[in-house]
Amino acid sequence: MKITFIGGGNMATALIGGMQKQGFSAAAIQVVEPFQEARERITETFGVRAVAVVDAAALHCDVLVLAVKPQQMKAAVAPFAGKLTQQVVLSIAAGLRVADMAAWLGYSKIVRAMPNTPALIGAGITGLFADPSVDAEKRRQAEQILQAVGTYVWVEDEAQMDAVTAISGSGPAYVFYFIEAIESAARTLGLDAESARQLTVQTFLGAAQLAAKSSESITTLRERVTSKGGTTEVALQTFSMQGIAAAIGQGVLAANARGRELGETLGK
Repeated sequence: MKITFIGGGNMATALIGGMQKQGFSAAAIQVVEPFQEARERITETFGVRAVAVVDAAALHCDVLVLAVKPQQMKAAVAPFAGKLTQQVVLSIAAGLRVADMAAWLGYSKIVRAMPNTPALIGAGITGLFADPSVDAEKRRQAEQILQAVGTYVWVEDEAQMDAVTAISGSGPAYVFYFIEAIESAARTLGLDAESARQLTVQTFLGAAQLAAKSSESITTLRERVTSKGGTTEVALQTFSMQGIAAAIGQGVLAANARGRELGETLGK
């Protein structure tokens, strides 16, 4: 399988690094990146072909990964609009809808992906949606690429990609926000900054790993930590009185609505 990346930013380099760890050869990967410094860094780091503009060799691929910012996408794809034949186009640009990209490209074999920032350390999760014209083999090719930086889930309705964005795309920021709050409380209680960070981050990491490996529900896991009349119970009761769960839910719904709005704006 031959892969060409349009754009050589953080997510593209994370994917390339992950793919090479899984056995993809440098000869199978190309990058189109307009900035010379970035091209030189990519070539030096990964040994792949990096060029400034799309040429015939770059289009000679099985998968074309669109890894540029959503606001730049229309201009980025213009040089090869109408020139695609059998490639599957994998877009990792947030918010852009398949129909809009298909109109700009004059081509419909598109998979839309929403990765998240833990992909940078190989621990990401990506939501995927495919145009009906994308067959099983092309879906598998998209999966192979995204598996290099974590796991993935498919959705059958593109509207659900806004929910994916609100949950997992934006989700790391929610976790960091909660970590910040607990770390701040730890310092208020007299712990030094290093201890506060270590205790907080490792607690989140351990709890997430426990949830991932357990066959029990998250509710059951929470209840097991919550002894009647204990410290955990009073903390959770305080969270409930402050309406924290409801606020989190409202925030996620707002993110979902904003994702839908951005999709409409970006597609114009």
